[in-house]
Amino acid sequence: MFVLDRRGHPLDPCHPARARRLLAAGRAVVVRHTPFVIRLKDRSAADCVVNGVAIGIDPGSKHTGLAVFTGHDGSRAGRYAIQLDHRGAAIRDKLASRAAYRRGRRSRNLRHRAPRFLNRTKPPGWLAPSLRHRVETTMSWVARLTRWAPVTAVHVERVSFDTHALSAGRPLEGVKYQQGTLAGYEVREYLLAKWERTCAYCGASGVPLNLDHIYPLSRGGSDRISNLTLACIGCNQTKNATPVQEFLKDKPALLARILKQAKAPLRDAAAVNATRWALWRALEATGLSVHTASGGRTKWNRSRTGAAKSHTLDALHVGPLGDVTAWPSAVLVVKATGRGAYARTRPDRYGFPRLRLPRTKQVRGFATGDLVRATVPAGKKAGVHTGRVAVRSTGSFNITTRHGTVQGIGHRHVHLLQRADGYGYTTHPETRHRAAFPPPPEGGGLHAGGIR
Repeated sequence: MFVLDRRGHPLDPCHPARARRLLAAGRAVVVRHTPFVIRLKDRSAADCVVNGVAIGIDPGSKHTGLAVFTGHDGSRAGRYAIQLDHRGAAIRDKLASRAAYRRGRRSRNLRHRAPRFLNRTKPPGWLAPSLRHRVETTMSWVARLTRWAPVTAVHVERVSFDTHALSAGRPLEGVKYQQGTLAGYEVREYLLAKWERTCAYCGASGVPLNLDHIYPLSRGGSDRISNLTLACIGCNQTKNATPVQEFLKDKPALLARILKQAKAPLRDAAAVNATRWALWRALEATGLSVHTASGGRTKWNRSRTGAAKSHTLDALHVGPLGDVTAWPSAVLVVKATGRGAYARTRPDRYGFPRLRLPRTKQVRGFATGDLVRATVPAGKKAGVHTGRVAVRSTGSFNITTRHGTVQGIGHRHVHLLQRADGYGYTTHPETRHRAAFPPPPEGGGLHAGGIR
């Protein structure tokens, strides 16, 4: 749990049990429900020993992992984990829909509008709105964590895979980088992302995958990235040195798809790389100590600690790392939902308004996006439902929880927890791996600046 002193300055995070004791004793008050933040009433930062925390960031196209951890002599202990779900695809679709509406209206026999050609300029470093959204939401949560915790450093993946290491064929940061313990991890990370972690021949996932040459080396093939794919052990042994055309002669559609995908670039990865550079520049502008690393090193770190693959665990393993002693058992999933729309109408398929929406967004004291808890005593919907509410003028609300959407809950059963801030919150258990150590609940926790 995050802790603030009586003046609102951040202290070291504390264990949930200690936060409960402080609240029960009247020494603290709740500042925020999700993420849970308390403020001490009798202590200031000058009276506490503040060790500080660091933030790990694993940027992604759809999800970004954020990990708050403490470190000492290369050893890390995770304290809080956040998975930030972006809505870049929704922004892209809305912009495309708006462009289609405008294009349709201009082409009809309506009021004349002079065409525009090259009078729109883009400044240097311009990003599309769907990409800029990823950078801005990540920076927004870094700023929030900085207000709630004494952040001293940020570790971020600047590239998913080192394209120079893939193509240069020479040491870039020393011989050990290219031919030591990290050798081959950049290529594997690239292929895992390109082929979506599945066997190219049978589509198997969740099984050990081998690197396979589409055109065998013994038949004149090369070690180029465009000639490599992923294959499960069975398909790899069955194919052996057989040319891919002969191996898939009975599956022409699969053969065409593999040959096409082998030469296709990673468009999503290229877009993510562009946002990662913009994110790095934005982090540098904050004045924090920023450390960068590649996705290959992150995967290598996970392979050594035995951690499973998840966005938050990747964020915990970014950069130089000795070992990981603990990580949180639960992950706060933060989904970017937006704050609604200014438009009070809904368009038809031609782009013209077809109905009117209420002028006020609050109904019975609630607004869409508020975090609420509904306690229904009886009926088909009996139980406690916590999540994001969607209000209706009838007073019958819908609540979206981690298990789905519960419709038709009366406003009398709803209790407000937190006003809408543009995000939806749910909690999921952290991904486990049999090879990893069983972490204790919440990773052991810390006391708030030496509070006794």
